[in-house]
Amino acid sequence: MANGPILGFYITISVVAFVISKLIIATLLYRRWKRKHQVFQDGFSGGKMVMFRSPTMQYLTSDVFLKKTMKLSNKDIIGSGGYGTVYKLTIDDSMSFAVKRLNRGSADRDRGFERELEAMGDIKHRNIVTLHGYYTATQYNLLIYDLMPNGSLDTVLHGKSNDKKHLDWPSRYKIALGAARGISYLHNDCIPHIIHRDIKSSNILLDRNMEARVSDFGLATLMEPDKTHVSTFVAGTFGYLAPEYFDTGRATAKGDVYSYGVVLLELLTGKRPMDEAFLEEGTKLVTWVKTVVDKETEEHAIDSSLECYPVNEVKNVFIIALMCLESDPSKRPTVAEVVKMLEQIKFDKYVLDF
Repeated sequence: MANGPILGFYITISVVAFVISKLIIATLLYRRWKRKHQVFQDGFSGGKMVMFRSPTMQYLTSDVFLKKTMKLSNKDIIGSGGYGTVYKLTIDDSMSFAVKRLNRGSADRDRGFERELEAMGDIKHRNIVTLHGYYTATQYNLLIYDLMPNGSLDTVLHGKSNDKKHLDWPSRYKIALGAARGISYLHNDCIPHIIHRDIKSSNILLDRNMEARVSDFGLATLMEPDKTHVSTFVAGTFGYLAPEYFDTGRATAKGDVYSYGVVLLELLTGKRPMDEAFLEEGTKLVTWVKTVVDKETEEHAIDSSLECYPVNEVKNVFIIALMCLESDPSKRPTVAEVVKMLEQIKFDKYVLDF
């Protein structure tokens, strides 16, 4: 009988300890959030700026960003796309950022902005463009990113002569592997998992070391861990979209794999997915390369600016690209598997047998 009060005492102690531990965890999480988000209210314009604290940002204040941002003009524009205009924001001689302006008033644009914030706020990866903060006002929203000094892969491969850069094979391989690692991180390590939905060469940016950084989550769709797809409006870029996307309207990780496969072909051939020469012939890059590989004449498809390259490595990358471009999504590898295959290529011991 004496055991009853003792048991009750221990149960009470356990419950109290459990509640206290939850309170401590909640307090720590709140303090972490507070440390991470530096909020600045701009009373003049009625806007709000939120900066994510990091080693890069520790010496800067929100009002510095705000004052500089309000002075941006057309001469600072460095790019534009379906989801906004991008400006170069210069803080001083040693520090610059990219600022994407999204005009409000469109429900789709506002949803894209909110998705981008959700997707990017906590992501820190060497192959993902870092979001440092955002500003929201009545007429527009702003996103503040790392500035990528070498622009996009699209510009490097297909831009005007003064923008194009010579990419040797080691550089192309590094970009391919870096982009795959970034996408794999989105698919597997983010909670909830992230489907990008608009993988293309213009959304793969290049830092000062020509390291690939995946960008632009304006079309990103967050996927719960126990789901394999989300149903939503058709979006993305023609030439990169998986064939099943048009039939089902479902954004899937395997759809991203297909788009990545097209980017691999761009790196290999130096051609756009919807090159004018292909359109005149009634075909496209994917079907043209498949024909070339079937005939075992890959050398005719290699970018003419690649004067020297390891033949076996290039052939294996062609094979990996075609795996990604399988018409049946179930036959495509995951991006994590693509990363492993690309890494193994350098050891020259890997026999592709997927």
